Amino acid sequence: MAPSTSSAITLNINGEKFTLTVDHRTTLLDALRERLDLTGTKKGCDQGQCGACTVLLDGRRAVSCLQLAVAAEGREITTIEGVAEGERLHPVQQAFLDLDGFQCGYCTPGQICSAVAVIQEHAAGWPSAVTDDVRPEAGPPPLTDDEIRERMSGNLCRCGAYVSIVQAVARAAASEEQPKGAAA
Repeated sequence: MAPSTSSAITLNINGEKFTLTVDHRTTLLDALRERLDLTGTKKGCDQGQCGACTVLLDGRRAVSCLQLAVAAEGREITTIEGVAEGERLHPVQQAFLDLDGFQCGYCTPGQICSAVAVIQEHAAGWPSAVTDDVRPEAGPPPLTDDEIRERMSGNLCRCGAYVSIVQAVARAAASEEQPKGAAA
């Protein structure tokens, strides 16, 4: 008897559990879009090059077109549908709206998910390729436009909204640095 090529898996997506049977070759992107109707995550190049399908896996960025659905079982998956807190937009989402960090909007879900992780990575002191002082004791580098561009470089925008995207990430990062309840 031939081994099975599919498995029943349970995915924890945006705080909800979904059980489905998938072919072992099914990508997380295809499971999200085609099986669970979570169509906010976009299919761009389907080769991990454009970032349109970026989601968060355990809080870290992942291109879902290269992630097998079976390998995501047991992990916390956050898609664009799960970034907001109820009706309140995430600061990154609000900044993208306020500063026109999008044009056609196709790449926007991946850009936003990536930006959420970029801000967390920066706050944790993770260096980038343009960070001058990478010593842990140096702490987080200033979140300059160059830092943001480098950290967001895995997400392409075919419309060229990069200037507004960089501004939106900077504004969201600054708003997250504010103590809760403080005036921005």
